Amino acid sequence: MSKKEKTPEQKKNRKKKVLKVLCGILAVILVFVMVTTCVSLVGIKSNTNKAQSFPKVGCELNFENKGNGVWNIYSDKELKVLQLTDIHIGAGWMSIRKDSMALNAVAAMISAEKPDLVIVTGDIAYPVPFQSGTFNNKTSAKIFAGLMENLGVYWTFAFGNHDTEAYSYYSRKQISEFYSSDKYPHCIFMPGPDEVDGYCNQIFNIVNSDGIITRALITLDSHSYVDGDIFGVRWQYDNIHENQVEWYKNSVKSLAEHNTQVCKDSPELAAKYAQLCKTVPSSLFLHIPLTEYKDAWNEYADNGYNDTENVKLIYGKAGEKNKVVYCGVHEDDLFETILDLGSTDTVFCGHDHLNNFSLDYKGVKLTYGYSVDYLAYIGIYKLGSQRGCTVLHIAPDGAITYEQENYYQDKYISHYEKEPVEMQVLGDEAQYK
Repeated sequence: MSKKEKTPEQKKNRKKKVLKVLCGILAVILVFVMVTTCVSLVGIKSNTNKAQSFPKVGCELNFENKGNGVWNIYSDKELKVLQLTDIHIGAGWMSIRKDSMALNAVAAMISAEKPDLVIVTGDIAYPVPFQSGTFNNKTSAKIFAGLMENLGVYWTFAFGNHDTEAYSYYSRKQISEFYSSDKYPHCIFMPGPDEVDGYCNQIFNIVNSDGIITRALITLDSHSYVDGDIFGVRWQYDNIHENQVEWYKNSVKSLAEHNTQVCKDSPELAAKYAQLCKTVPSSLFLHIPLTEYKDAWNEYADNGYNDTENVKLIYGKAGEKNKVVYCGVHEDDLFETILDLGSTDTVFCGHDHLNNFSLDYKGVKLTYGYSVDYLAYIGIYKLGSQRGCTVLHIAPDGAITYEQENYYQDKYISHYEKEPVEMQVLGDEAQYK
C-alpha cells in the first residue's frame, strides 16, 4: 500500500512547526548571547574596578627609550626584578572569578616585593572561548595594564602563545600598539626592530654613572604554533627565528663594543671594570622554553635524577607529564650562539605551568618561572604549589641571584581574601620513568 500523501493543509502545518522550532532556537541563542554579554560586561567592570582598588606600590626607575627596542636603565644600586608568567586573564563571562583571583595574586606579590621592574614572560591574556567565554584578547590586556598602572610599577613583557590566538580579535601587532601607547606610562614596552620577526624583541641595558653597562635584560618573542597546528591542539610550538638569533648576536656584540670604548677612553675605568670591558653579562626572557630545557632535563632524568657533567640541578621539580618540557618542535641556533658569545648566563621562561625547576646546563642557567594561572589548566585554581613569582637581584657590578617565591606564604598579604588551595606534591619522579 502506498504512503498516504499529505494534504496541503498538513504540509502547511508542518512548515509552521519547523518555523516555530527554528524561531525558538534563535530566541534561545539570542537570550543566551544577551545574558552572557551582560554577565561579561558586569564581570569586566567588576575586575576593572578591582584592578584600580589595590593600594599604590610605586617605584622610581630612571630609564630612557633609545628607540628600536633598546632601553637604558640608569642605576648604581642593586635592582630587584620580578618575573611573572602565565597570568591568564580570560576577561569573559566564564572566567570572572578566576580573573579576580589572578589580579589579587599579582597585586599581593608586587606589593610585598616592591620591585624596580616587572617582566612578564607571556600569556597575560587567555581568550580561549570554551574556558573564558570570549575571543576578545584586548580586554585582558586592558585589565592587566590598568592594574599595573594603578600599582605604579614599571613593567614590560614577552609575548606568549595565548596572548594572540589565531581566533582572537586582535593581532600581535595591534596588541603591541596598545601596550606601547602613551596611555600606560608604566608599561615600558616597544615592538622592537621591524626587520626582526616578532613584536617584543627588546634590550634593557642597566647603565651605571660611569657609563658602563653592567647587565642587559633581553626579551624575545618565542611566537606561537607551527606546522598547521593553528589552534594549538597538538602542542606544535615555534622556535626562535634565524633573524632573531642574528639580532641577538649583533646586540650582544654591540654591548661589549660600548663598554670597550668607554674603557679605552679611560684607563682608570679600564682597571675598575676589567671584566665588564670585555663582556657584558645578560639575561634572556621568553615564553616558550628553548629545546635545551628539554635536553637538560632529559639528561638529568636519564641519569637517575642526578647531576651530570653538563647538568646541575639548582632547584625545583618538573611537574608536567608526558613530554615534560613543551618546547619548540624544530631546531634553532640560539643556545649555541649563547655559548659562543659567553654573555647570557641566565634564561627565564614560562609556558609549562607545573615545571618550576632551574638547571645549570653547560654553564647557562635555564629557569622556569612560577606561574599565576587559575584558568588554563583544568582545576589548577584549586592547587597552589606552582603559583608564585621569581625574584631576581641584580648587584651594582651586574652579578645576578634569583629565587622562586610561592604565593601562599605569609609575606604575601592579599588585599582581598586568598582562596584555599591544596599544596600538591610536584615532581614525583616515578611518573617520568
